[in-house]
Amino acid sequence: MSERPALLALADGTVFRGRAFGATGEAVGELVFNTSMTGYQEILTDPSYEGQLVAMTYPEIGNVGVNREDVESRRPYVRGFIVREYREAPSSWRAEESLGAYLDRHGIPGIECIDTRALVRHLRDHGSQEAVLSSVDLEPERLVRKAKESPGLVGRDLVREVTCAAPYDWTQGPWRLGRGYTTAEEPAAEQGREPLDVVAYDFGIKWNILRNLVGVGCRVRVVPAYTSAADVLGMEPDGVFLSNGPGDPDAVAGAPERVAALLGNVPVFGICLGHQILGLALGGTTYKLKFGHHGGNQPVQDLTTGKVEITAQNHGFAVDVDSLRGRGEVTHVNLNDKTVEGLSVKGQPTFSVQYHPEASPGPHDARYLFRRFVELMERT
Repeated sequence: MSERPALLALADGTVFRGRAFGATGEAVGELVFNTSMTGYQEILTDPSYEGQLVAMTYPEIGNVGVNREDVESRRPYVRGFIVREYREAPSSWRAEESLGAYLDRHGIPGIECIDTRALVRHLRDHGSQEAVLSSVDLEPERLVRKAKESPGLVGRDLVREVTCAAPYDWTQGPWRLGRGYTTAEEPAAEQGREPLDVVAYDFGIKWNILRNLVGVGCRVRVVPAYTSAADVLGMEPDGVFLSNGPGDPDAVAGAPERVAALLGNVPVFGICLGHQILGLALGGTTYKLKFGHHGGNQPVQDLTTGKVEITAQNHGFAVDVDSLRGRGEVTHVNLNDKTVEGLSVKGQPTFSVQYHPEASPGPHDARYLFRRFVELMERT
């Protein structure tokens, strides 16, 4: 691997020097850290990371390479990738190319050989902030100035960058050993019923969410984020799903109003950004977290059962519980910082969670939520 220098400059003036891998270039965005030990390919291709640079806390990244099966969307959305030690030669029978070659092919710069423990402690102490990763401009003061001038995430509608351009049908279900990917008809037939029709709003939807919906017997129609409630209801779905996505929920133009028009008319299930937009639709507010929740090890308590789930998460905003004023019932809380992790609407077939029950790889404690959605649709 070539010895190319690279710099990571934060808006507060902190600078890290390292070695470049991936694409030669420069990336600007909000710098966050992810605590997952595996799944870097899924992280790279999660549309919720649009506008962000990601630092991995696990020290060795790249050792299993990259393949075509373990992606969550049509391309990677992470702006820049920061690791302690990059492994150029993958050691996995499933690998099709190296991580560095994959990043290079998609124009994403990476940096290694920096103290990621020191970087993460800095972000925990001072909060996530704008940063620049560059292997073409090695002047620290100039990079810090660029980071300071970056607009940040608050007030920016990043969903426009990731949503689909037109509606489409999704038919691929979870992968099963010896059978490959399933279809919507198979799990529905196993349950002795016809598939349920679900319309999924694409705010930046992950493919494994769609696979899990198919896996519980749903026939899924994905629509752009700005589709009207009238158009969705006109499709006569059994339920509506609100997906994950990037950035500030309050900046997604018209989304709370569209969701509010759905409530009470059809069962609704939201995940991540969809959960936050549901909170706004109920008249609540959201706020930005200091450094967000990004990783596969967040403890969440289900207040309806008392059980604790280990969850995968990726969000930088949260719903303000006090702002809901009883219009939404809190069903799940984060045991680390007591932030809202789940909502339901009394008297309506509507619920949401802040975390990712579909995570793969990741904890599967919350997969039951897809079945809960099906039960709501069957009862309505």
